Amino acid sequence: MARLVGLDVGTTSAKGMVIDETGSVLAEAERPYPLAAPRPGWAEQDPEDWWAAAEAVLAELRAGEADGIGLSGQMHGLVVLGGDDRPLRPAILWNDGRSQPQCDAIEARLGVEHLVALSGNRALAGFTAPKLSWLAEHEPDVHARIRRVLLPKDYVRMRLCGGERATDVSDASGTLLLDVGARRWSDELAAAFAVDPAWLPRLLESAEVSGATAAGVPVAAGAGDQAAGALGAGVVGGDGPASIVLGTSGVVFAARDGFTPDPQGRLHAFCHAVPDAWHVMGVELSAAGALRWLRDATAGADVTFDALTAEAARWPPGVEGLRFAPYLTGERTPHADADVRAAFLGLGLRHDRGALVRAVLEGVAHGLADGWDLVRAGGGAPASGRISGGGARSPLWTAIVAAMLDLPLEHTASSAGAAFGAALLGGVAGGVFPGVPEAVAACVRPGARVEPDPELVAAYAAQRAGFAELYPLLRAWREADGSG
Repeated sequence: MARLVGLDVGTTSAKGMVIDETGSVLAEAERPYPLAAPRPGWAEQDPEDWWAAAEAVLAELRAGEADGIGLSGQMHGLVVLGGDDRPLRPAILWNDGRSQPQCDAIEARLGVEHLVALSGNRALAGFTAPKLSWLAEHEPDVHARIRRVLLPKDYVRMRLCGGERATDVSDASGTLLLDVGARRWSDELAAAFAVDPAWLPRLLESAEVSGATAAGVPVAAGAGDQAAGALGAGVVGGDGPASIVLGTSGVVFAARDGFTPDPQGRLHAFCHAVPDAWHVMGVELSAAGALRWLRDATAGADVTFDALTAEAARWPPGVEGLRFAPYLTGERTPHADADVRAAFLGLGLRHDRGALVRAVLEGVAHGLADGWDLVRAGGGAPASGRISGGGARSPLWTAIVAAMLDLPLEHTASSAGAAFGAALLGGVAGGVFPGVPEAVAACVRPGARVEPDPELVAAYAAQRAGFAELYPLLRAWREADGSG
C-alpha cells in the first residue's frame, strides 16, 4: 500500500494528511500558529512558525516512510532571505494591504492592459512583487540585504529538502513576476519591480520532483493552495467541474485549456497544477473568516459554528432587509480594492445574533456570485461545482451558495482539499501515478450532491442588484470619511 503525504502551509495552521493509492485517508494532523497584525491592514507571520508546525505534522504522519510528499500553501506571501538563507523579517501575507500605493504606481507605469496580458492579473496589494516595492521604499536596509525570495510553502521546502530553493508555476502565478501564458519568469516584470532574477527560485511544474527529504523521500514541487485544492476536488481540465471554496477566503475556480485572462483583470488567470492547463479564479478575501470574526466578536470561541448556523436557519432569505458586505480586509474580485471595509446595513430591532449570522452567510455567497458571474461571462463555465473548505461543512451555507450561484454542488471527500491535492502530487513525484490526471482519476470521489433550491434561487436573484449597490456606497463613505 502506498503512503502519500500532503502538507498545506495555511494561513492559520499547517495541515497534513496521508492517503493511499485509492485516495483513502489514512491519517491527518494539524498544528496552529499565530498571525500578527502590527498595524491596521497588515498581516505577518514568522516563517519559523511554519517550519516548526510542518515538522511536527510530518513527524506525526511518519512522513519519513512515505512514497512521496507534496506541498501546498497560502499564496502570495513574501519571504525574504539574506545570504545565510535566514528570514530578514516576518513574512508579509496574502491578506496584507499595505502595498496598494505601489500597485497603483506599477499599473500607471505599465498600463493595466499590458500588465494583465503578461501576468494574467492586475497589481493587487496581496501579491508578492508589490510587497518588494514596499520594502524598497519603507525598509531599504532590509531590501538591500535580500538574496533570495520565496513563497510560504517554498520556505518549508527549503528547510525540508536541505536548502533546495524551488517553486511551481501555479504558486509563482501569484507573484506578479511570472509570464503566466509562457509559464516562465518574466524579465520585464522583474525589471519593473527592481527584482534581481537571481533572487527567484527554480521554476517547476507542480508534479516534478523538487528535491528529497533527509530520509530520501521525493518531494513534489507542489502547488498554491487553490490549485492544489482544485485537484483534491477533481478539477483538472476545462471540461470538468468548478471548485468552490469556503475557507478563510472564498474562491470560485474554473480550469481552462488555454491562457484566457479577463481583459480588465477582475478574475485571476493562473497556471494550473496540471501541465498545459490554466485556470481563472475569483477571490473573496473574507468568507469563512467572516463567520469566525462574527463568532469571536459576539459569542466567543466556545460557541460552535453549528450552533450559530442553527440560529441563522430560523431567519428567512434576505433576513428582513439586513445585508452584510463582506469586505473585512478589502476585496479582490471584482473590485480590486484593499481599502474598502465591511458593514451591516438595514439593522432593525427584530434582528438578533442569528440574523447577523444569516446575513454573513448570504453576504459571503453574494461575494462568491460576483466572481461566478464573471466566470460565466467569460464563456465555458462548468455546469456543476465541487465545494470544500470549513464553511462547506454547513448544510445551510452550502444550500445558500448553491442557490446564489444557481449551480449544483458536490461535496468533496475531505475538507482539507489542498493537503489532499498536494498528496496526489506527491504520488506522481514518487512514481505511484504516471501523471496528475491519472492521480485524480484514481483518488477523487465526490460526495453528496446539493441541487439549487428553485425558491432560494429566485429570492437571491432578486437581491443581486441591491447587493451590487453596497460596494460603491461603502467606497464613497470611506472616501468621505477621509480614511481610504
